[in-house]
Amino acid sequence: MEWSYLIILLILLGTMAAYVPVFMCLFFTTVLSFLFFTDLPLLLLAQTLFRSMDNFALVVVLFFILCGNIMTAGSIVEKLIKVANILVSWLPGGLGMAGVLACGLFGAISGSTVATVVALGGFMIPALLKNGYDEKYTLGVMTSSGNLGVIIPPSISMILYSMISNTSLEGLFLTGFVPGILIIIATCIYTYIHFRKDTTILRMPVPSAKEVLLALKDAIWSIMLIIIIFGGIFSGVFTANEAAVVACVYAFIIELFIHKALKLSDVKKITISSAVTSASLLIIVAGATCFGRYLTLENIPGKVTEAVLSNIQSPVVFLLVINILLLIVGMFMDVVSATLILGPVLLPMLGAFNIDPVHFGLIMTVNMAIGYCTPPMGVSLYIAGSIGNRDLIYVSKAVVPFIAIQIAVLLMMTYVPDVVLWLPRVLGFIH
Repeated sequence: MEWSYLIILLILLGTMAAYVPVFMCLFFTTVLSFLFFTDLPLLLLAQTLFRSMDNFALVVVLFFILCGNIMTAGSIVEKLIKVANILVSWLPGGLGMAGVLACGLFGAISGSTVATVVALGGFMIPALLKNGYDEKYTLGVMTSSGNLGVIIPPSISMILYSMISNTSLEGLFLTGFVPGILIIIATCIYTYIHFRKDTTILRMPVPSAKEVLLALKDAIWSIMLIIIIFGGIFSGVFTANEAAVVACVYAFIIELFIHKALKLSDVKKITISSAVTSASLLIIVAGATCFGRYLTLENIPGKVTEAVLSNIQSPVVFLLVINILLLIVGMFMDVVSATLILGPVLLPMLGAFNIDPVHFGLIMTVNMAIGYCTPPMGVSLYIAGSIGNRDLIYVSKAVVPFIAIQIAVLLMMTYVPDVVLWLPRVLGFIH
C-alpha cells in the first residue's frame, strides 16, 4: 500500500533527526519494513547483510582509507603542502591558494573529504591565521576545499556508485579531474581578487628556479605516489583495487625507510585506526544495502520512475530537480548512505532522459561533496569549527562564497556534459 511507503520514510527521517547513528536508522527501518509491510522472512535480510560485505569492489575503499591515514601520520602531507606553497605563495593571497592546491593534491591520493579537512585544515588554518589572513576567509577556504578529496579521484563516493551502477570506475574517475581543477582555479581567482589590494598580508618573495627544483626534489617521493596511482590505473598496469594496495605499500615504505617519519611501532596504531574507520563505513554499506533490498522488492524505484516521467518531460527540468534534491539530501545524509540509497532509485530514470550514467555519477558525487559543507549535518563544518574554535553558524557563513563557486561548477558540468565526458571518451572508457 502507498501509505506504507510514507510511514517507512517518516521512520527513517525521524530516526535520523533524532541523531540515531545512520547504520541503526537503516537497519531499524528495514526490519520494521520486513515485519509489517511484507510477507518475507527476516532470514532474507540477514543473507542480504552478509552478501553486501562479500563484494570485492569494497577492497579499494578500505585500502584508500589506510593510505590516507598513512599520509596523515607521516610527512607526505607536509611535503605536498611545501610544493603547493612555493608554487603560489608569492601571489596575493598565495598561502590561501597553496591550501586549495594542497587539498587537490591530497585528495588525489586519499579519496576522502573528511581526511582532507583533518589533515590539511589542522596544518593550514593556524598557518593562515598566523600570516594575517582574516578568520572568515581562512575557515571558509579550508572547509570547502576539503570537498576536492571526494571530487578529484580516487573518490570513495565514485567507487560505491560504480559498484551499484556497474559503470566503468576508470571512466568515472576521469570525469572528476575537470570539475576538481575548475574549482581549484575558480577558488584561486576569488582569492587573488579578495587579497590583491591587501597590503597587510605577508607575501613570500618570488621563488627562484633553484628553490622550486629543491622543493620538487624534496617531495618527489610524495608526488610519485599520485603518478603511480593514476599512471597504473589508466595505463592498464593494474586495476583500481590493485592501485589502492600498491599505494598503501608504497606509502608505508616511503614513510618508514625514506622519509623516516614513521616508526614500526606506528604501523599497528595506523592499521587499527584504519580498520575502525573501515568498519564504520562497511556497517553503513550493509545497512544501506538491506534498505535497498526492501526498496527493490517493493519495486519502489520503478514506481518513483513512473511518477517522475508522468510529470517531467524535459531533461533540463529533470536535472535541475535532481540537483536541488541532492543538495537538500546532502544537508542531512553522508555521501556513503546517500549514494547507496538514492542511487538505485534514481538510476532507472536516466534512460528516459538520455543521461549518461557516468555523467550522473559525477553529478551525484559533486552534490554530495557540497553536502559536507552545508548545515546542519555538514561534517567539514564541525571539523573546521573545532580547529578554529568557532561555532557552526560562523563557519557556515564563512563557506558561502566558496560553495557558490562549487555550485556554479556543478551547474556548468550538469548542462554541458561534454566538458567532463570528453576525457573518458578520448581514452576509451565510455562511448
